[in-house]
Amino acid sequence: MDNNSNSFETMSVTYGERDQSPAPGVEDVVVPIHLSSTYSIPRIEKGMSLEDVNADDGEYLYSRLANPTRNALEHRIAALEGASHGFAVVSGTAAIATTMSAILTPGDHVVAFEDLYGGTKSMLKRFFNERLNVGVDFVDATDPENVAAAMRDETALVWMETPTNPLIHLCDIAAIAEIAHAHDAKLGVDNTFLSPYFQQPLALGADVVIHSTTKYLNGHSDSIGGAIVTDDDALAEEIGFLQQIGLGAMLSPFDSYLTLRGMKTLPLRMRQHEQNALAIARFLEEHPAVDAVHYPGLESHPQHDLACEQMDGFGGTLSLELATDLDGVVEFLGALQHFPLAVSLGGVESLIEHPATMTHSPLTQAERDALGITDSLLRISVGTEAVEDLRYDLDTALSMISTTDTAHPTTTQS
Repeated sequence: MDNNSNSFETMSVTYGERDQSPAPGVEDVVVPIHLSSTYSIPRIEKGMSLEDVNADDGEYLYSRLANPTRNALEHRIAALEGASHGFAVVSGTAAIATTMSAILTPGDHVVAFEDLYGGTKSMLKRFFNERLNVGVDFVDATDPENVAAAMRDETALVWMETPTNPLIHLCDIAAIAEIAHAHDAKLGVDNTFLSPYFQQPLALGADVVIHSTTKYLNGHSDSIGGAIVTDDDALAEEIGFLQQIGLGAMLSPFDSYLTLRGMKTLPLRMRQHEQNALAIARFLEEHPAVDAVHYPGLESHPQHDLACEQMDGFGGTLSLELATDLDGVVEFLGALQHFPLAVSLGGVESLIEHPATMTHSPLTQAERDALGITDSLLRISVGTEAVEDLRYDLDTALSMISTTDTAHPTTTQS
Protein backbone atom coordinates (compact mmCIF):
# COMPACT_ATOMS: atom_id res chain seq x y z
CA MET A 1 0.00 0.00 0.00
CA ASP A 2 1.17 3.51 -0.80
CA ASN A 3 1.83 5.48 2.40
CA ASN A 4 0.90 8.70 0.59
CA SER A 5 -2.28 7.43 -1.05
CA ASN A 6 -4.59 9.06 1.53
CA SER A 7 -4.70 12.10 3.77
CA PHE A 8 -3.40 11.97 7.34
CA GLU A 9 -6.93 11.98 8.73
CA THR A 10 -7.98 9.03 6.56
CA MET A 11 -4.87 6.99 7.33
CA SER A 12 -5.35 7.60 11.05
CA VAL A 13 -8.71 5.86 10.86
CA THR A 14 -8.20 2.98 8.45
CA TYR A 15 -4.59 2.41 7.41
CA GLY A 16 -3.23 -1.07 8.13
CA GLU A 17 -6.49 -2.66 9.21
CA ARG A 18 -8.40 -3.64 6.10
CA ASP A 19 -5.85 -6.26 5.05
CA GLN A 20 -5.79 -7.89 8.49
CA SER A 21 -8.80 -10.19 8.13
CA PRO A 22 -8.67 -13.11 10.59
CA ALA A 23 -10.02 -15.66 8.11
CA PRO A 24 -11.12 -15.89 4.47
CA GLY A 25 -14.49 -14.24 3.98
CA VAL A 26 -14.39 -12.36 7.30
CA GLU A 27 -14.07 -8.61 6.89
CA ASP A 28 -13.73 -6.88 10.25
CA VAL A 29 -14.07 -3.11 10.08
CA VAL A 30 -11.80 -2.92 13.17
CA VAL A 31 -8.83 -5.26 13.40
CA PRO A 32 -9.43 -7.87 16.14
CA ILE A 33 -7.10 -8.64 19.03
CA HIS A 34 -5.09 -11.64 17.91
CA LEU A 35 -4.07 -13.24 21.21
CA SER A 36 -2.63 -16.44 19.80
CA SER A 37 1.01 -16.93 20.72
CA THR A 38 1.67 -19.29 17.82
CA TYR A 39 0.28 -20.15 14.38
CA SER A 40 0.00 -23.37 12.43
CA ILE A 41 1.81 -23.52 9.09
CA PRO A 42 0.71 -25.66 6.12
CA ARG A 43 4.00 -27.51 5.67
CA ILE A 44 7.77 -27.43 6.03
CA GLU A 45 10.20 -27.26 3.20
CA LYS A 46 13.92 -27.82 2.99
CA GLY A 47 15.83 -24.58 3.43
CA MET A 48 12.98 -22.73 5.22
CA SER A 49 13.99 -19.96 7.63
CA LEU A 50 12.39 -17.22 9.68
CA GLU A 51 13.14 -14.79 6.89
CA ASP A 52 10.76 -16.73 4.63
CA VAL A 53 7.77 -15.84 6.83
CA ASN A 54 6.12 -12.65 5.54
CA ALA A 55 3.47 -11.13 7.78
CA ASP A 56 2.46 -8.71 5.05
CA ASP A 57 1.36 -11.73 3.00
CA GLY A 58 -0.64 -13.13 5.90
CA GLU A 59 2.05 -15.58 7.00
CA TYR A 60 2.63 -15.87 10.73
CA LEU A 61 4.71 -18.26 12.82
CA TYR A 62 5.04 -16.92 16.38
CA SER A 63 3.65 -13.71 17.88
CA ARG A 64 7.01 -12.46 19.13
CA LEU A 65 8.11 -12.36 15.49
CA ALA A 66 4.88 -10.94 14.05
CA ASN A 67 1.28 -10.62 15.13
CA PRO A 68 -1.65 -9.45 12.95
CA THR A 69 -2.81 -6.79 15.41
CA ARG A 70 0.68 -5.44 15.96
CA ASN A 71 1.39 -5.60 12.23
CA ALA A 72 -1.59 -3.33 11.56
CA LEU A 73 -0.33 -0.82 14.12
CA GLU A 74 3.20 -0.86 12.74
CA HIS A 75 1.92 -0.13 9.24
CA ARG A 76 -0.22 2.74 10.50
CA ILE A 77 2.45 4.54 12.50
CA ALA A 78 4.89 4.17 9.60
CA ALA A 79 2.34 5.62 7.19
CA LEU A 80 1.58 8.59 9.44
CA GLU A 81 5.30 9.42 9.73
CA GLY A 82 5.82 8.90 6.00
CA ALA A 83 8.19 6.00 6.71
CA SER A 84 8.89 2.68 5.05
CA HIS A 85 9.34 0.70 8.27
CA GLY A 86 7.54 0.73 11.60
CA PHE A 87 8.06 -1.22 14.83
CA ALA A 88 5.87 -1.35 17.92
CA VAL A 89 7.67 -2.12 21.17
CA VAL A 90 6.79 -2.45 24.80
CA SER A 91 7.42 1.18 25.89
CA GLY A 92 8.86 4.48 24.80
CA THR A 93 11.98 3.69 26.80
CA ALA A 94 12.25 0.38 24.93
CA ALA A 95 11.94 2.28 21.64
CA ILE A 96 14.89 4.49 22.60
CA ALA A 97 16.98 1.60 23.91
CA THR A 98 16.26 -0.57 20.88
CA THR A 99 17.09 2.21 18.44
CA MET A 100 20.31 3.17 20.17
CA SER A 101 21.34 -0.49 20.46
CA ALA A 102 20.80 -0.92 16.73
CA ILE A 103 23.20 1.95 15.99
CA LEU A 104 25.82 2.00 18.74
CA THR A 105 28.76 -0.26 19.51
CA PRO A 106 31.43 0.09 22.23
CA GLY A 107 33.75 2.98 21.46
CA ASP A 108 31.12 4.99 19.60
CA HIS A 109 30.07 8.48 20.63
CA VAL A 110 26.69 10.19 21.05
CA VAL A 111 25.84 13.89 20.98
CA ALA A 112 22.54 14.49 22.78
CA PHE A 113 20.35 17.42 23.74
CA GLU A 114 21.10 18.40 27.33
CA ASP A 115 17.39 18.93 28.02
CA LEU A 116 16.09 15.36 27.66
CA TYR A 117 13.59 13.27 29.59
CA GLY A 118 15.38 12.18 32.77
CA GLY A 119 15.03 8.48 31.94
CA THR A 120 16.73 8.98 28.57
CA LYS A 121 19.65 10.80 30.16
CA SER A 122 20.01 8.07 32.77
CA MET A 123 19.96 5.42 30.03
CA LEU A 124 22.71 7.18 28.10
CA LYS A 125 24.87 7.66 31.17
CA ARG A 126 24.36 4.49 33.21
CA PHE A 127 23.83 1.95 30.43
CA PHE A 128 25.49 3.11 27.24
CA ASN A 129 28.33 5.13 28.76
CA GLU A 130 29.19 3.24 31.95
CA ARG A 131 28.42 -0.30 30.79
CA LEU A 132 28.99 -0.24 27.03
CA ASN A 133 31.80 2.33 26.84
CA VAL A 134 29.87 4.68 24.55
CA GLY A 135 30.97 8.28 24.91
CA VAL A 136 28.17 10.80 25.52
CA ASP A 137 28.19 14.59 25.34
CA PHE A 138 25.12 16.63 26.29
CA VAL A 139 24.88 20.02 24.61
CA ASP A 140 22.52 22.96 24.31
CA ALA A 141 21.09 21.96 20.93
CA THR A 142 18.97 25.08 20.60
CA ASP A 143 22.07 26.34 18.76
CA PRO A 144 23.13 23.85 16.05
CA GLU A 145 26.70 25.13 16.33
CA ASN A 146 26.92 23.52 19.76
CA VAL A 147 26.07 20.18 18.16
CA ALA A 148 28.67 20.72 15.45
CA ALA A 149 31.35 21.57 18.03
CA ALA A 150 30.69 18.34 19.96
CA MET A 151 30.97 16.00 16.96
CA ARG A 152 33.91 13.59 16.83
CA ASP A 153 35.24 11.08 14.33
CA GLU A 154 33.62 8.31 16.41
CA THR A 155 30.23 10.04 16.69
CA ALA A 156 27.66 7.51 15.46
CA LEU A 157 24.43 9.07 16.76
CA VAL A 158 22.93 12.48 17.42
CA TRP A 159 19.89 12.23 19.70
CA MET A 160 17.30 14.99 19.97
CA GLU A 161 13.97 15.69 21.62
CA THR A 162 12.02 18.58 20.16
CA PRO A 163 10.15 20.01 21.98
CA THR A 164 12.06 18.89 25.05
CA ASN A 165 10.75 17.61 28.33
CA PRO A 166 10.04 19.66 30.43
CA LEU A 167 11.34 23.07 29.32
CA ILE A 168 9.85 22.92 25.80
CA HIS A 169 13.07 23.84 24.03
CA LEU A 170 13.32 23.21 20.28
CA CYS A 171 16.14 22.21 17.98
CA ASP A 172 16.46 22.85 14.27
CA ILE A 173 16.00 19.31 12.90
CA ALA A 174 17.06 20.10 9.33
CA ALA A 175 20.23 21.93 10.40
CA ILE A 176 21.24 19.21 12.86
CA ALA A 177 20.53 16.50 10.27
CA GLU A 178 23.05 18.16 7.95
CA ILE A 179 25.63 18.23 10.75
CA ALA A 180 25.06 14.58 11.65
CA HIS A 181 25.21 13.36 8.06
CA ALA A 182 28.37 15.35 7.34
CA HIS A 183 30.01 13.18 10.04
CA ASP A 184 28.36 9.93 8.83
CA ALA A 185 26.24 9.83 11.98
CA LYS A 186 22.56 9.02 12.34
CA LEU A 187 20.05 11.55 13.66
CA GLY A 188 17.37 10.17 15.98
CA VAL A 189 14.44 12.32 17.08
CA ASP A 190 11.98 11.70 19.90
CA ASN A 191 8.74 13.06 18.43
CA THR A 192 6.50 12.13 21.37
CA PHE A 193 5.45 15.66 22.35
CA LEU A 194 3.99 16.57 18.95
CA SER A 195 3.01 13.28 17.29
CA PRO A 196 3.28 12.92 13.50
CA TYR A 197 0.22 15.15 13.17
CA PHE A 198 2.21 18.25 14.11
CA GLN A 199 5.77 17.27 13.15
CA GLN A 200 7.43 14.77 10.81
CA PRO A 201 11.19 14.65 11.50
CA LEU A 202 11.99 12.16 8.71
CA ALA A 203 10.87 14.74 6.16
CA LEU A 204 13.30 17.20 7.78
CA GLY A 205 16.27 14.85 7.50
CA ALA A 206 16.13 12.61 10.58
CA ASP A 207 17.11 8.96 10.09
CA VAL A 208 14.91 7.44 12.77
CA VAL A 209 12.00 8.67 14.90
CA ILE A 210 10.63 7.23 18.11
CA HIS A 211 7.43 7.73 20.07
CA SER A 212 6.15 6.80 23.43
CA THR A 213 2.78 5.60 22.14
CA THR A 214 1.67 5.85 25.76
CA LYS A 215 1.21 9.54 25.14
CA TYR A 216 -0.59 11.21 22.23
CA LEU A 217 -0.75 8.25 19.83
CA ASN A 218 -2.82 6.17 22.24
CA GLY A 219 -4.25 9.26 23.90
CA HIS A 220 -6.29 7.63 26.67
CA SER A 221 -3.77 6.86 29.44
CA ASP A 222 -4.60 3.15 29.38
CA SER A 223 -1.70 1.59 27.47
CA ILE A 224 2.09 1.69 27.63
CA GLY A 225 4.01 1.28 24.39
CA GLY A 226 6.60 2.66 22.03
CA ALA A 227 7.14 2.97 18.29
CA ILE A 228 10.14 3.28 15.98
CA VAL A 229 9.95 4.42 12.34
CA THR A 230 12.65 4.77 9.70
CA ASP A 231 13.29 4.82 5.96
CA ASP A 232 16.75 3.31 6.40
CA ASP A 233 16.53 -0.33 5.25
CA ALA A 234 19.74 -1.45 6.95
CA LEU A 235 18.81 0.23 10.22
CA ALA A 236 15.32 -1.28 10.01
CA GLU A 237 16.83 -4.74 9.68
CA GLU A 238 18.84 -4.22 12.87
CA ILE A 239 15.86 -2.80 14.75
CA GLY A 240 13.68 -5.70 13.60
CA PHE A 241 16.26 -8.21 14.82
CA LEU A 242 16.42 -6.56 18.24
CA GLN A 243 12.64 -6.21 18.53
CA GLN A 244 11.89 -9.81 17.59
CA ILE A 245 14.97 -11.80 18.67
CA GLY A 246 17.79 -9.81 20.27
CA LEU A 247 15.65 -8.13 22.94
CA GLY A 248 12.15 -9.49 22.27
CA ALA A 249 10.65 -6.14 23.22
CA MET A 250 7.54 -6.34 21.05
CA LEU A 251 4.23 -4.69 21.95
CA SER A 252 1.44 -7.00 23.12
CA PRO A 253 -1.64 -7.59 20.92
CA PHE A 254 -3.94 -5.92 23.44
CA ASP A 255 -1.80 -2.77 23.72
CA SER A 256 -1.47 -2.75 19.92
CA TYR A 257 -5.26 -2.81 19.66
CA LEU A 258 -5.67 0.02 22.17
CA THR A 259 -3.15 2.16 20.32
CA LEU A 260 -4.79 1.47 16.96
CA ARG A 261 -8.11 2.50 18.46
CA GLY A 262 -6.61 5.66 19.96
CA MET A 263 -4.95 6.72 16.72
CA LYS A 264 -8.32 6.84 14.94
CA THR A 265 -9.01 10.11 16.76
CA LEU A 266 -5.44 11.46 16.73
CA PRO A 267 -6.11 14.44 14.41
CA LEU A 268 -9.23 15.46 16.32
CA ARG A 269 -7.53 15.19 19.67
CA MET A 270 -4.37 17.01 18.63
CA ARG A 271 -6.35 19.97 17.31
CA GLN A 272 -8.26 20.23 20.60
CA HIS A 273 -5.12 19.76 22.71
CA GLU A 274 -3.44 22.60 20.85
CA GLN A 275 -6.45 24.92 21.01
CA ASN A 276 -6.77 24.40 24.76
CA ALA A 277 -3.02 24.61 25.43
CA LEU A 278 -2.65 27.91 23.58
CA ALA A 279 -5.55 29.42 25.50
CA ILE A 280 -4.13 28.20 28.82
CA ALA A 281 -0.62 29.41 27.95
CA ARG A 282 -1.89 32.89 27.13
CA PHE A 283 -3.90 32.98 30.35
CA LEU A 284 -0.95 31.89 32.47
CA GLU A 285 1.43 34.31 30.76
CA GLU A 286 -0.66 37.24 32.00
CA HIS A 287 -1.18 35.93 35.55
CA PRO A 288 0.73 37.76 38.34
CA ALA A 289 1.44 34.50 40.19
CA VAL A 290 3.31 33.05 37.18
CA ASP A 291 6.89 34.02 36.41
CA ALA A 292 7.27 32.29 33.03
CA VAL A 293 5.42 30.09 30.56
CA HIS A 294 7.19 27.80 28.11
CA TYR A 295 5.05 27.03 25.06
CA PRO A 296 6.17 27.36 21.42
CA GLY A 297 2.80 28.76 20.36
CA LEU A 298 3.47 31.94 22.32
CA GLU A 299 5.17 34.76 20.47
CA SER A 300 7.32 35.22 23.59
CA HIS A 301 8.87 31.77 23.18
CA PRO A 302 12.46 32.36 22.02
CA GLN A 303 12.08 29.75 19.26
CA HIS A 304 8.58 30.61 18.12
CA ASP A 305 9.76 31.32 14.56
CA LEU A 306 11.49 27.93 14.34
CA ALA A 307 8.31 26.29 15.62
CA CYS A 308 6.34 27.90 12.83
CA GLU A 309 8.89 26.68 10.28
CA GLN A 310 9.25 23.01 11.19
CA MET A 311 6.00 22.24 13.01
CA ASP A 312 2.41 22.20 11.79
CA GLY A 313 1.12 22.96 15.28
CA PHE A 314 2.35 23.62 18.79
CA GLY A 315 1.10 20.61 20.72
CA GLY A 316 -0.70 20.23 24.01
CA THR A 317 2.13 20.33 26.57
CA LEU A 318 3.53 23.40 28.30
CA SER A 319 5.50 24.23 31.39
CA LEU A 320 5.30 27.16 33.77
CA GLU A 321 7.27 28.62 36.63
CA LEU A 322 5.29 29.84 39.60
CA ALA A 323 6.30 32.99 41.44
CA THR A 324 6.67 31.13 44.72
CA ASP A 325 8.74 28.55 46.56
CA LEU A 326 8.17 24.80 46.99
CA ASP A 327 5.65 25.34 49.77
CA GLY A 328 3.62 27.56 47.46
CA VAL A 329 3.82 24.95 44.70
CA VAL A 330 2.48 22.31 47.08
CA GLU A 331 -0.39 24.62 48.07
CA PHE A 332 -1.18 25.32 44.40
CA LEU A 333 -1.18 21.63 43.46
CA GLY A 334 -3.43 20.76 46.38
CA ALA A 335 -6.05 23.28 45.26
CA LEU A 336 -6.46 21.91 41.71
CA GLN A 337 -9.58 19.93 40.80
CA HIS A 338 -9.18 19.16 37.07
CA PHE A 339 -5.41 18.51 36.96
CA PRO A 340 -4.42 15.28 38.72
CA LEU A 341 -0.81 15.24 39.92
CA ALA A 342 0.65 12.47 37.79
CA VAL A 343 3.50 11.67 35.43
CA SER A 344 2.94 11.04 31.72
CA LEU A 345 1.07 13.23 29.26
CA GLY A 346 -0.91 13.17 26.04
CA GLY A 347 -4.18 11.76 27.32
CA VAL A 348 -7.56 13.35 26.84
CA GLU A 349 -7.53 14.25 30.54
CA SER A 350 -5.35 17.10 31.78
CA LEU A 351 -2.41 16.23 34.04
CA ILE A 352 0.15 18.24 35.96
CA GLU A 353 3.53 17.13 37.27
CA HIS A 354 6.47 18.50 39.23
CA PRO A 355 9.63 17.59 37.26
CA ALA A 356 12.12 18.16 40.08
CA THR A 357 10.54 15.48 42.28
CA MET A 358 8.91 13.30 39.61
CA THR A 359 10.09 12.79 36.00
CA HIS A 360 13.51 14.38 36.51
CA SER A 361 14.24 13.15 40.03
CA PRO A 362 16.89 10.71 38.63
CA LEU A 363 19.04 13.76 37.85
CA THR A 364 21.27 15.24 40.52
CA GLN A 365 20.42 18.59 42.04
CA ALA A 366 23.37 20.12 40.21
CA GLU A 367 22.10 18.74 36.90
CA ARG A 368 18.61 20.07 37.51
CA ASP A 369 20.00 23.47 38.50
CA ALA A 370 22.10 23.62 35.33
CA LEU A 371 19.05 22.88 33.18
CA GLY A 372 16.79 25.33 34.99
CA ILE A 373 14.52 22.66 36.49
CA THR A 374 13.68 24.54 39.67
CA ASP A 375 11.30 23.70 42.49
CA SER A 376 8.85 26.21 41.00
CA LEU A 377 8.68 24.49 37.59
CA LEU A 378 5.54 22.54 36.65
CA ARG A 379 4.63 20.72 33.45
CA ILE A 380 1.03 20.63 32.26
CA SER A 381 -0.44 18.22 29.75
CA VAL A 382 -3.52 20.13 28.63
CA GLY A 383 -6.40 17.77 27.88
CA THR A 384 -9.49 18.08 25.75
CA GLU A 385 -11.88 19.21 28.49
CA ALA A 386 -13.78 22.51 28.26
CA VAL A 387 -11.07 25.14 28.38
CA GLU A 388 -13.26 27.39 30.56
CA ASP A 389 -13.23 24.72 33.28
CA LEU A 390 -9.47 24.31 33.07
CA ARG A 391 -8.82 28.04 33.18
CA TYR A 392 -11.15 28.53 36.17
CA ASP A 393 -9.46 25.68 38.02
CA LEU A 394 -5.98 27.12 37.45
CA ASP A 395 -7.10 30.63 38.37
CA THR A 396 -8.64 29.39 41.62
CA ALA A 397 -5.50 27.46 42.56
CA LEU A 398 -3.23 30.37 41.62
CA SER A 399 -5.20 32.66 43.91
CA MET A 400 -3.97 30.51 46.79
CA ILE A 401 -0.41 31.72 46.19
CA SER A 402 -0.94 35.11 44.55
CA THR A 403 -0.52 37.01 47.82
CA THR A 404 2.52 35.06 49.05
CA ASP A 405 6.17 36.00 48.67
CA THR A 406 6.87 35.77 44.94
CA ALA A 407 10.65 35.65 45.14
CA HIS A 408 12.21 32.62 43.48
CA PRO A 409 14.57 30.56 45.67
CA THR A 410 16.85 30.03 42.66
CA THR A 411 17.61 31.82 39.41
CA THR A 412 15.54 30.53 36.53
CA GLN A 413 17.31 29.58 33.31
CA SER A 414 15.12 29.37 30.25
